[in-house]
Order: sequence, then structure tokens, then C-alpha cells
Amino acid sequence: MTRIGFLRLFFVAGFILAVEALCRTGAISPRVLIAPSDMAVRLAWLLASGKANADIAETLGNVAIALVLSVSGGFAIGAAIHAFPRLRRAIDPFLASYYALPFFAFYPLFIVLFGLGRGAIIAIGFLFGVVAMIIATLNGFDRIPPVLVRTAAIYHMGPAAAALRIKLPSAIPYLFTGVKLAIAYSFIGVIAAEFIMASSGLGYSISYAFNNFDNGTMYALMLFVIVLVTVVNALFYSYERRLMRRWGR
Repeated sequence: MTRIGFLRLFFVAGFILAVEALCRTGAISPRVLIAPSDMAVRLAWLLASGKANADIAETLGNVAIALVLSVSGGFAIGAAIHAFPRLRRAIDPFLASYYALPFFAFYPLFIVLFGLGRGAIIAIGFLFGVVAMIIATLNGFDRIPPVLVRTAAIYHMGPAAAALRIKLPSAIPYLFTGVKLAIAYSFIGVIAAEFIMASSGLGYSISYAFNNFDNGTMYALMLFVIVLVTVVNALFYSYERRLMRRWGR
């Protein structure tokens, strides 16, 4: 483990221990926050009993679909925008302010367009994740060495061939950043949408537990989401580092 990794682990462990001590000494009321150890015990019970399995499977399925659409669609849209500089200049201000838009204020429109099923939830997850991928694609393409662009022109490559054979490999480090952000944003969009637009899923279960003062279930499911996203991003980061070392970057 690197020194930075050790410091990161030390900070997280210290924070957890501090919260545990505050909860155990009564400085934080259990009606506000339960101890992290109690969250872990409750989560283990939920997973062992199978009561949360259906909700977990539904949410992960929604996130997976939204993520695939975000990454593939974001790369394609980003490549298309990059190929037209005038379009890029027109769209840049909207991309910069995109995440300031209150998407959930338009959830009745999503229900009208996609119904009360998974479509509306996946659409919100996609809208949250796709722009992160578009921006990462544009940043990656902006930093491609000009000699590679000239090479594509010499070989008379079309826009699609140049994007896949020249631009994609050169922009990989930035695309990895976009994918990592798309993972986080897809989780945020899907789970938040389930709070208000679903009758099942992790978001719905967390909201239901909150409304019924079931702190144990609520915090256990929140812990599950935090750990899952952290593990997925850590695995992706580890794969990215191995790939960059293989390429000598």
C-alpha cells in the first residue's frame, strides 16, 4: 500500500471510530444516528435474511443499464461534438451549467414519457451520468497530440474510424475519469429517483424506513450503497492503474 493509500485508510478508520465513540457515549442520539457497528450488524442481518435482495437486484439493474447508456452515449455524443468546433462553442456553456439544473422538478414529465416503471428511473440515471462522460470525452480529445490527428488525415480516416482507432486509445485516461464519474452519478440519479418515483428498490426502501422511523434499516441500506460504490470505484481505479502501467504512462 502506498503512503497516500495508508493515509486515506487511516483517515476513514479514524472517522468511523470517532462516530462510533460519539454514538456509544450518547453524544449523538440513536434517534439521529446509530453506531457504525450497529449499521454493519443490521446490514449483515438484512443480507442474510434475503429481505433486501429484491430491492438490491432491481437498483443494481437500473444502475447498470443507466451506466452503459451513459458511457456509450456520452462517448458518442462527445466525439460528435468535438468534430464540430462551432457546435462545441455553442454547447460549452450548457455543459458547464448542466448539473445546476433541477432534474427532479421535472419528474412528472418523465412519468408521462416513460410511465411508472423502470424507464423513468433509468432515464434520470442516464441524464445524470451522460454529461460527465461527454465532458471527459471532450477533455480527452482536446489533449490528443496533433501528430496523431495528422496521421488520421494522411490515412484518410473518416470521423468514426479516427475516433475509434486514434482518438479513443489516446484519450483513455480521461475516459476512465468519465466512467468513474458516470458510475457515481448513475447511482445518485437512480437511487434518488427511486425515492419519489418507485415502489421498490433501494431508494424506495431507504425512504420507507425513514418515514417509519426504522433507523436500523435506513442506515444499513445507506451503508450498503456507500460501500458498494466505494468498492466499484476502487476496483475500477486499480484496473486503470494497471492498464496505464502496461501502456507506460
